This record gives sequence, structure tokens and C-alpha cells, in this order.
Amino acid sequence: MADGIRYSFPTHFKWGAATAAYQVEGAAQEDGRGESIWDRFSHTPGKVINGDTGDVACDHYHRVDEDVQLISNLGLSAYRFSIAWPRIVPDGGEAINQPGIDFYSRLVDKLLTANITPFVTLYHWDLPQPLQDQGGWLVRSTTDRFAHYADVISRALGDRVKHWMTLNEPWCSAVLGYQLGVHAPGFHHGFKEGLLAAHNLLLAHGKAVPILRQNTGSTGQVGIALNLSRAEPASDSPEDIAAAHRQDGFQTRWYADPIYRGEYPVDMIELYGADAPTPQPGDMQTISAPLDFLGINFYNRAVIADDPTGSAPLNMKFVQVEDALYTSMDWEENPDSYYRHLTRIHHDYHPAAVYITENGAAYNDQLEPDGVHDWRRVAYLQGHFAAAARAMNEGLPLRGYFVWSLMDNFEWGFGYSQRFGIVYTDYANDLRRIPKDSARYVMSVARDNAVIAP
Repeated sequence: MADGIRYSFPTHFKWGAATAAYQVEGAAQEDGRGESIWDRFSHTPGKVINGDTGDVACDHYHRVDEDVQLISNLGLSAYRFSIAWPRIVPDGGEAINQPGIDFYSRLVDKLLTANITPFVTLYHWDLPQPLQDQGGWLVRSTTDRFAHYADVISRALGDRVKHWMTLNEPWCSAVLGYQLGVHAPGFHHGFKEGLLAAHNLLLAHGKAVPILRQNTGSTGQVGIALNLSRAEPASDSPEDIAAAHRQDGFQTRWYADPIYRGEYPVDMIELYGADAPTPQPGDMQTISAPLDFLGINFYNRAVIADDPTGSAPLNMKFVQVEDALYTSMDWEENPDSYYRHLTRIHHDYHPAAVYITENGAAYNDQLEPDGVHDWRRVAYLQGHFAAAARAMNEGLPLRGYFVWSLMDNFEWGFGYSQRFGIVYTDYANDLRRIPKDSARYVMSVARDNAVIAP
């Protein structure tokens, strides 16, 4: 790719930024909000760096006017945010919390008044703690509770919100939360539990799809956001190639295949053996309900080597690439892999439409007297915007792009130690929002609806 190539995006392309409820809202005990698994997890000593919690986060709950104005000032035409399930159904049961619905209704109205299209995610990991006390995503009944919640909030907002995502990154919920225990709820371990949680999450997604369609009318758009990280072998050896294929099955095919093909990948079922879930009749048909779009979250590729001594059954390890650039999360910067990833998803699964629902990078940003000069994030975004445009020019039905994230926020197990925002959150000074150089870059791309390849 030659320097200076200009890639234009289609008319009506959506440029936006994304957040998640627990990461930005705060107001954890206000207006009837119930406890979530992340409240419980973050308040458990040793679970989150520095003992950080989302009790206040970015205080978005009280600063909605300011934040909507910020999005508007950046020239963005869309905003992706999640609904906090415990604000709507605090105990996960039947009782509805009207003040929680009112908050999101006001947010939606403010966005629409500012000509910003709301994109809503129903589940960005904040399961009501009472449901976790009953088994959480390890029990099938949670899928019905999710369907009820989806019905309640889409009835309230479906006249105005037309873009819905059921789940954000079910891989993270299942693997990090139930298999490895490094995310909430954090008290379950093992492949079997992780795979069971994944199946129930996908089943909940499938149950919610027809409900969202019914409550949003003929103009409603329903999708899901998956983190389908690309796995590439560390060498040309058959062993490394096979290991990368296992990792691809673990993170990408185990989620995309049931949604788009109505079945789990056979090779992974064989690999998992007795740990693989046993779907009930009709489950796979429910999970594979047709979607209007696929949301893709991408940050980095996974370079994989075979490791016979590694954890079974994957028996592989992640490898760092010599001389490659890495973010402060130790995630490799590789836009070419992103391009290959997007074209693969297009060719293998043929989604009707695609939104990049998260893409961004964390760096050790410093607030200087004249602002935040995050040139590495600008370079990261420029390279990834151009890579997505290349894939789009080869047929990827790309409709919009959401940068992660709008502002620095509570970064799950890393607390406030990692900064992904294009807007700096000044935690030491009343949570001031200070647009970084990357915010001005995104603003220029959105204005021109085009990117110059690096």
C-alpha cells in the first residue's frame, strides 16, 4: 500500500465512539439501581488493580448533558453505549425500576436532539448480582431473565432506538468470568463452566433477537458485538499452524459458527470432549436467528505457538513478535492483520452488514500544559481505519466505526490504570474531560468521511 492513498467511506457512514455502563456511569447506588456482579467483584479485595471500583467512574450518570455535547463537538454521528441491567431490573426478576428507564430515555432524547444516532448494547457484563447468586450464566433460567429484560427496555426505547446489540463479547463473559475467574463473577474456574456459560449467553442472545425485532418495528436493526481476534501461527510449522487453528476455534469459530451456521465447530467439540455443552432441542435454531448486522471488536492479533506442556486442551501459547510495537496493555499493533481478519469474517460468514463496534488502544497518556499529545494512538487509529477501508473496498459491508473509547474510564480488572479514551479523564481534577490529539484526528476523519493511509 503506497503512502498517501485516500480512502473515502460511503455516504451515511456512521462515525462514533463507544462506552459501557459500568465503566463510565457511576451512581452505583442511586435511583434504585441494584448490585451487579462487577460491583461485587470490584469491591472484593485483590480483584482489581489498586482496589478501584466503578462506584463513581466518569460520573456519566450526572454529566449526560456535558457528555452528549462532547460527542456532538467531536462531530460524531453515533454513540454506542450499554444499558445497565441492574438499573432496569434491579433483582433480575420481574420488578421494573422506572427511574433507570427514565435515565436512558433522557439520554436517547438528548442524543437524537443532537443528531447523534444511539446504538444500544443490552449486556456489557453487568449481570444483576441476585441472578449470579442463583447460578448466573451457568444456569439456563438466566436466559429467560435476559429475554424479559430485553423486552422491558426495548418496549421503552424501541420507538426511538433502532440499532440494538444483544451482547458484548460473550467470549469475555464466559472465559474471563467463568473459566479463568479474572473478570466478574470471578469465582468459577475451568473449561466446562466456561463453555456452559458461553452456550447460555448465546442462547440468551437468540431469545432476545425476535423480542427486539417485535419491539422496534420494521426499521429496527439487531446484531451482536463479538471480539473475533485473529489467530496467526508463530511459524510455518504444522504444530504452530494447528495451535493457531485451535485458538481460532476457541475465540472466533465457537461464537460465530453457532450464530451464522447454527452449529458448533466439530473439531472443537471433539477437542473439548466431555466439557462441551449439550444443547437442548431447538437451541441452535434459536441461537442462529438471522441478524441485521455483526459488530466486530478488534484490538490486536494473537500470535500462537504450539505448547505440549500448556493448558489442555488448547496446548498453545501466545508469542510476542520481535521489533513489533505494543500498547500499554501489551497488545500488538498490526493493522495488516486487522485487514486480513475483516476479509476472513466477510468471506466465511457473510454478515449482512458490519459495524466496527470497538477499536482502539491504551497508552500511558500524560496531560501536558497544552493538552494530551497521543501521537501513537493517532497512528494506531489511522492504520486501522485504512485497513478497514481496504476490506470495505473488497466487499466488506461496513456501515460504521466506533472508537473505543469516548473517554478514559474504569478498565475492568485494570481499574483506572489504563487509558483507552480519545478524551482524557482528569481523575485528579473533578473528572474534567480534555480532548486528546486523537479526538481531533477522529473529528477530522468524521468530517471528511475519509482517511489517508499511513
